Parts: sequence; C-alpha cells; structure tokens
Amino acid sequence: MSEKDRLELLQGTLDMLILKALDVAPMHGFGVSVRIRQMSRDVLQIEQGSLYPALYRLVNRGWISSSWSVSDNNRKAKFYKLTAAGRKQLRVELENWERLSGAINLVLSTV
Repeated sequence: MSEKDRLELLQGTLDMLILKALDVAPMHGFGVSVRIRQMSRDVLQIEQGSLYPALYRLVNRGWISSSWSVSDNNRKAKFYKLTAAGRKQLRVELENWERLSGAINLVLSTV
C-alpha cells in the first residue's frame, strides 16, 4: 500500500477497532493489528506506536484484560481479551459510530 493510499483514523476510532478485533477472540498485540488489517481488507494498518499505547489505555479502563501466554510461533506474548465492560463499551462505540457516520453521510449527500 502506498503512502497516499493510507487513511488517517478519526480520533477515538482506534479503541473501537481494537475492541471489535478482540470481540472475535483473545489475541496478542500483533494479532490485533493483523486482524484489523484483515477486517478492513488491507486499508487500515495500525502502527505499533499507536497500537500498544491504545492497548494499555484499554486495560487501564477495564475494557480489556491481559495475560502472558505462548504464541503460535512458541514465543512468550501478552494476550488481550475483551472484558464484560469492554463488550458493553463496544456496543456504545458502535451505536455512536452509526450515528456519526449516518450524520456525515447526510451532510455529504446533500446537494
């Protein structure tokens, strides 16, 4: 993907994307970034400098939990899991996104 094809995320959307990725299954940080890239059909690529601070922030808010385990390639890695509070927050985030994107679409479609 070229530099011009990359999209900037709106502030606050990274948390929602991480919660959505973890809604599928617990995974380590790199797995979260790969899952977001896959779900977006390679449009969204989350840099480590953005991903890991967001993961720590979500742990501190109680929306995800973390624990050490062994990855598929037999390396020690921190795995993240959505908590009950995180599932509730994901629903809130999705509802807010629907309202926001719907309002933006209305503005853009107005002649």
